[in-house]
Amino acid sequence: MVVQITPLTKIQDVVERYPGIQAVFRAHGLPCASCHVAAYETIAAGVALHQLNLGLLIEDLTAFVQTGIVPEMRIKPRAKRPLSGGKLSAPSIQHVIAVMSGKGGVGKSLVTGLLATALRRGGLRTGILDADITGPSIPKMFGVSGKAELRERRFLPQLSSTGIAIMSISLLMDNERDAVIWRGPMVTGAIQQFFCEVEWGDLDYLFVDLPPGTSDAPLTVLQRLPVEGVVIVSTPQQLAVSVVTKALKLAQRLQTPVLGIVENMAYVLNPVDGSRLEVFGPSQGPALVAESGAPLLARLPLDPSLTARVDRGEIEQYHSPDLSELEQHLLEQLKAVGSEVGVSLEV
Repeated sequence: MVVQITPLTKIQDVVERYPGIQAVFRAHGLPCASCHVAAYETIAAGVALHQLNLGLLIEDLTAFVQTGIVPEMRIKPRAKRPLSGGKLSAPSIQHVIAVMSGKGGVGKSLVTGLLATALRRGGLRTGILDADITGPSIPKMFGVSGKAELRERRFLPQLSSTGIAIMSISLLMDNERDAVIWRGPMVTGAIQQFFCEVEWGDLDYLFVDLPPGTSDAPLTVLQRLPVEGVVIVSTPQQLAVSVVTKALKLAQRLQTPVLGIVENMAYVLNPVDGSRLEVFGPSQGPALVAESGAPLLARLPLDPSLTARVDRGEIEQYHSPDLSELEQHLLEQLKAVGSEVGVSLEV
């Protein structure tokens, strides 16, 4: 049965009914087809958000349903950035993804850990480079401790319980509680050493957990490492969004593709009736989607069970529908970006 596609049809309903139709949305520059926003947004609302041609999109969607033909790009494609990226290279690492915000306290490290866990759970080989030199937290949430072993002048990353490779400054210190009091050049030097002088082994995806801000460390990662894309982390507060936008503009200025937005601390589930309480205000995700042209990968809740697992170093044992949605949307976006730059991303 063919359902008529109208401006008031929800994007998710179209995607679920007609497999492959996401390509039509992408041809029009509408990322919402692989986006959390699609679950509640209509085609008309998505078009208004991105200031697109509604009539032409409906026409192309209808034509795809009838013929299966995807139209040519209806918008000017974004500038392509060579996948070799910066001047550093690591042949054993297939893809490098940075997680950034510009704002502290929004949960970048948590999202980094969840992304690496989700893809690892899907059978991919993942690793995490903890680039937050002065405030490392990745080892703690994975229950990894002790000092990294040095072998033939190269450090070996610590492995988590499921085999995620992890490298952090805290794994090189005699006492992980000691403060790292370094100036910018030392911080950027350490990040480059973590990438080049660590025996990462064969990885499908290396996630780089960036510190807040738009200064030395993020610049080093985006300019020197072969980063293929960034995931932006935010929270619903308008103050946080205004700061996060600065990180978004940094990525855009350096022509680094934004793979998507993750809105953390988006709500709390009421234990009485299961309703969602937006304790930090309504979602600002659509505003960041409009600013970046990238999808909202997921809205993650304040979940006490996740907090408890992180404190116990058991993040890899966390399961939730929100995490599954994050994994699904990220994989869809990685495929889309891979096809745009003419490479095959193994997802």
